[in-house]
Amino acid sequence: MNIQKHTYKFAKPLVFIALLGLGTTSCKKWVEYSPKDDFRIAATTYLQDENDYRTMTISVYTPLQWLNQVVPIGDIASDNAVAGGESASDVIALQQVDDFTVNPENATLRELWQSAYEGINRANFMTQYRDQNPLGRAVNFNGKDALYGEVSFLRAYYYFTLVRLFGGVPLFADRRLSLDESRQIQRSSKEQVYEQIEKDLLDAIGNLSPVQEQKGRITKYAAQALLGKVYLYQKKYDQAAPVLESIITSNAFSLVSDFASIFLQAGENGPESVFEIQYTNTFPYYNWDAPMRGQGNFAVQQCGIRGLAGTDAMPYAAGWSTNLPAGNLASAYEAGDQRKNATILDIDAYAAANPSYGISYQVAPYKNTGLYSQKYQPRKGQTSGQVELNYLNNFRIIRYSEVLLMAAEAWNKSSSPNDIKAKDYLNLVRRRAFGNNNHDVNAAGASLYDAILSERRLELAMEGDRYFDLVRTGMAASRLESLGFVVGKHEVYPIPLDEVRISNLEQNPNY
Repeated sequence: MNIQKHTYKFAKPLVFIALLGLGTTSCKKWVEYSPKDDFRIAATTYLQDENDYRTMTISVYTPLQWLNQVVPIGDIASDNAVAGGESASDVIALQQVDDFTVNPENATLRELWQSAYEGINRANFMTQYRDQNPLGRAVNFNGKDALYGEVSFLRAYYYFTLVRLFGGVPLFADRRLSLDESRQIQRSSKEQVYEQIEKDLLDAIGNLSPVQEQKGRITKYAAQALLGKVYLYQKKYDQAAPVLESIITSNAFSLVSDFASIFLQAGENGPESVFEIQYTNTFPYYNWDAPMRGQGNFAVQQCGIRGLAGTDAMPYAAGWSTNLPAGNLASAYEAGDQRKNATILDIDAYAAANPSYGISYQVAPYKNTGLYSQKYQPRKGQTSGQVELNYLNNFRIIRYSEVLLMAAEAWNKSSSPNDIKAKDYLNLVRRRAFGNNNHDVNAAGASLYDAILSERRLELAMEGDRYFDLVRTGMAASRLESLGFVVGKHEVYPIPLDEVRISNLEQNPNY
């Protein structure tokens, strides 16, 4: 399969200036591309045939890989995890997130802003030339509308990432912005951004197939699931419930009995997968000047155990001791819940249980909890090239269990609540966790809602949702104030300073 590589180049953070690079490789994952033979492609000579449209669509997917830090932020900013690292001066950007001392110069937030807008500009380039290519010629082919359904989903996801992090942001969806235009556009309201997200997802749902030949590409169900999540963030429960219900009644997904297996290499794009961000190491592309801009999952290396060593039989690889689960999270799991050991690695207990591995490691990372993220723990043989930057682990962004929990929340909070359905969906998730129905929840109303939100924490821990859940449900103040959360400030992050200076964007309050 021929895959187009489009790297990034910024004249300023908001702007996607050029399409770069053309390379091909025989691929194991369809998102792989070759970093060789880079050259500029003039917009007027591109999108000449079906292959151009299809390869450009791959480039719209690519910035998904660069958003990997949203996942650690979603837990480090919450009561689930701490930043960790080697010392107080290590991973400063994440230390600021952990301590609620973030400022507009935070490098990680700037990177996420830039990456999301790179994706938006690529999607907008496709939108701009949907009906006619840059030379004014129509290029029609079977499956073009479905291809644009993927583009619509991706733009929605990039804007959803931005609105969760920053609130209202500059909004444009009809074309790729020029440098001068990007300097003039101002922030839209959060409501306007959500309106565009909904519009894109409805377009995606109307054009996408329920099944894709290549696993990991966007399906109708992925668009429905993200739309349901977007509705929940806006408390549009009546709209969310039927959208999520349609996924459940499709019988297209099932819960995997062995929870831990979901996060193994063999578990990628499995029967519980609704949407995953694809990563690869077969044809590694990496750059230490932009470590998050490769094809591998940088966040995996971060959460590994610093200085880890042992026999060849020991399965784990060393990492940087970042994104450490908190004791508060570990104690939240009930006895018998298989998710605890699948989510949290107690390295002391693991070493004691496996003396033949001869395990040694750096004992005390900064803010040491003794615990490590098991879901994305780096494993031997899952990286290549520059090993730290090329782990192939997909991020499981939306799993079927989350669809069940979102549907439970929507039915419980709807204007005409259906707590019977809400309990059924909640208890399906709990029965998988415990292997029986002895832990079923039998509650209603507000008590059931609390149980659903608690279950989200246990089910999705270390997958990047916790902070955003606390903010959207109004629970951040009560759960995070003791950690430094300030009401009226920390519900969003500061707009990157470069954007404020160059485009004169209004800063978020109290930054």
